[in-house]
Amino acid sequence: MTSTYFIIHGSFGNPFENWYPWLSKKLSDNGLENIVPQFPIEKNLHTYQNWSKLLDYYLELGLINENTTFICHSIGSIFIIKYLIEKKLKVKKLLFVSGINNYVGGFKDLDEVNKSFFCKDIDDIHKYCNDITCFYSDNDPYIPLQKLDTFAQKVADKHLIIKNGGHINTESGHTEFPEILKYVLE
Repeated sequence: MTSTYFIIHGSFGNPFENWYPWLSKKLSDNGLENIVPQFPIEKNLHTYQNWSKLLDYYLELGLINENTTFICHSIGSIFIIKYLIEKKLKVKKLLFVSGINNYVGGFKDLDEVNKSFFCKDIDDIHKYCNDITCFYSDNDPYIPLQKLDTFAQKVADKHLIIKNGGHINTESGHTEFPEILKYVLE
């Protein structure tokens, strides 16, 4: 069974921003197949159901299996949790960056588009993956530290706080993310 690495962007995101191209190149340089899908981000299409349809395509191709690793940013984290739980799919590894499962508050557009992604029983993710790591910052401008920490405590075995990392995106200077590479490759 082939090992495939998926890099999943967040709300209003795309595969060509933040540290995604850098990580994709690092994976390719190590001979690892990786996919960075573009999910629908237009306000009326930015839903869990539409994102799931795209991931279903990769599932039908056999690219999501027990050897798959998902590296997810922001809302991409809870999207993958909900997807794996609903589909009852086991995967090798999950790495979540700035993950959240509830309303951020103060960002109406963000909360509005993200509401279909939220998941009630996120603890169930442990039935589908035994290797989960969360990376988050102590000064995220979008998500309060307490919400990031609550998410990490519920889902992850390992937590890494990036000092002054912002939302761990281009805005906060993260066009590369060397801290994650070790965890992806181990």
